[in-house]
Amino acid sequence: MTTPLPLPRPSSSSSAPTSAPVLPAASAPPSAPSAALSRRGLLAAAGAAGAAGLLGAVSTPAAAATSGSSGRASAALVIHNARVFTGVEQDGPGGTGGPARSVAVGRDGRILDVGPDAALRRYVGRDTGTVDARGNTVMSGIHDGHVHPLGAGDRSLRPSLEGAETTEVELRAILTGFLADTGGAAAEPDRWLVVEDWNPVGLLPTGTVPHHSLLDALATRRPVILVGGDGHNLWANRRALDIAGVTVATPDPVGGRIVRGPDGLPTGVFKDDAQDLVKRHVPEPSRAELVAACAAVLELAAASGVTTMMDALVGRHELDLYRELAGAGRLPQRIVPAIRLDAAQAKDPSAALAYARGLRREFEGVPGLRFGMVKVFLDGVIEHPAQTAALLEPYLDGAGKPTANRGELYTSAADYGRLTAAFNAAGWQMHAHGLGDRAVRTALDGYAYARRATKLRDPRNAVAHLQLVDPADLRRFAQLGVTACMQLQWAARDTWTMEALLPYIGPRRHRWMYPARSLERAGARLSGGSDWPVDALQVWNQLRTAIDRQGAHGSGPLYRELEGLGRSSVLRMHTSGTAWQLRQEGLTGTVERGRAADLVVLDRDVTRCPVADISGTEVRLTLVGGRVVHDADSAAGKAASARAASRPVSGPRPVSATAVHGGRHRACGCATG
Repeated sequence: MTTPLPLPRPSSSSSAPTSAPVLPAASAPPSAPSAALSRRGLLAAAGAAGAAGLLGAVSTPAAAATSGSSGRASAALVIHNARVFTGVEQDGPGGTGGPARSVAVGRDGRILDVGPDAALRRYVGRDTGTVDARGNTVMSGIHDGHVHPLGAGDRSLRPSLEGAETTEVELRAILTGFLADTGGAAAEPDRWLVVEDWNPVGLLPTGTVPHHSLLDALATRRPVILVGGDGHNLWANRRALDIAGVTVATPDPVGGRIVRGPDGLPTGVFKDDAQDLVKRHVPEPSRAELVAACAAVLELAAASGVTTMMDALVGRHELDLYRELAGAGRLPQRIVPAIRLDAAQAKDPSAALAYARGLRREFEGVPGLRFGMVKVFLDGVIEHPAQTAALLEPYLDGAGKPTANRGELYTSAADYGRLTAAFNAAGWQMHAHGLGDRAVRTALDGYAYARRATKLRDPRNAVAHLQLVDPADLRRFAQLGVTACMQLQWAARDTWTMEALLPYIGPRRHRWMYPARSLERAGARLSGGSDWPVDALQVWNQLRTAIDRQGAHGSGPLYRELEGLGRSSVLRMHTSGTAWQLRQEGLTGTVERGRAADLVVLDRDVTRCPVADISGTEVRLTLVGGRVVHDADSAAGKAASARAASRPVSGPRPVSATAVHGGRHRACGCATG
């Protein structure tokens, strides 16, 4: 388990109260989100750290604590006048009896007590910080069960298309602006232009196929690549192909595909692991730039209320970055790194296990990291034109006729079963990328084999994404104890789920898109993940979309009556559900005595506000192990909150070309209105 982080240090300043503060009686919840927390005693208790917020404060030994009104040791912090979502069954108080309105945080970074305001006043001493939540929600911090935070940092260093739908003319205009922004004539002819968040289904009119000739028409000799926001597609110009040495004779790598035209020549589009044929030639940013960018996105995550993350794509490069961030005191969350195994490694369980163990030995001393998870890609993505997700039945041609394509299955059920058995027997968990129904079944078949082979009853394996699940497999999740890790911000009507998908799988299969409620009814444990930066990090819109299946950007609900989840289910899914997935349910995920004080204070009551209002939720305070890692009223917190608020709630799927132009700070030759 991760050691609780240090607490804010109480101050002996004369500004601290000389007698125990008395908590006011609870007031009615506000009718609108509160602009700021009432912090009587909190900043005073923080002393000199208060001017800059509580980031970086050090712990105080419990022995030095003053006594509360009952004579017992006082709390480091009491949050009162809150609606506490404890996350335990029936959402009971999790501590002292009665409705949960206050939380007392001890000096060891754990929750001392939870209960009514009056009952918790006894924990308030002269040096106890207090926060008036103003009737808004206090709950466990968000646990992101599938995310790529360092990838988000890396992407932030390059221009972004923000998932825009564009015509060819609009795209060329935007890219011309990016060329000017990234050096112009001085960058010719060799500086790479790498553009993030390209929408592989966003070329208009619908059906337009990307080809290197479109990028070759730009007035540049520079190598240009567009990286798909889905993480599974890359589009390169002719110059980039030449540098990479990709020709008609270049074979498809294991786990990837070079898209070719009718003439057999590469079109410039690369799928899944084939992307590395080009990416490996792109110069890396400086170490200092990368560390600073990653630190900034981790601050953004803290400002969004994220306290635990499972990084779903980790190797030595990422672990080196985490070590550097931790050493600099810039790793605010608990991180469970999932070591990525490629398709070749998946065929050799002994060598794969030795590789994972070697990385764990090398990096297990890094504060904030906890090892024990492995990630394997079983398939790709389902939308047209990629269609690399593995399906039980063939894709359709768009007019209702079956094709010969059932997608790509990168690892067989037999290989995945043997791999799972080896890792489970050694105490590791498996996390499979399974998007199509054939990939989902492959994962479940592999887990069933491992269960028989190892006799283990709780290996705690998972399947992520679950865009399409065959109804026959729904009950197998509960039967095998497999976590269904879902990214339900995608469960809305938009280009990705409708135009790029419905004609190619038909209405019968389409109805089983992201079947969250069906899985829940079948007894599956649900966990939540963002897959950031595949989408912009919009935590609260993600939760809202899981409920109404529309979210802030959907054109309409996607099977809301069939698959929408209840509010409490969604809150648990993204807290205790993911904590269970990560084997830390005894430490975090609920608000009850003895758990680590990984908490968030929100600007509204998300347990009662209109569902649509959940999208706009702002986080006022984030604690990890009792230590403040985001304070919206500090200078650093205000900056992080502003960055979070400036991100479009709709994320990168899909927006207009005008939105991209407007956010670039530089015109690219056309009016933006």
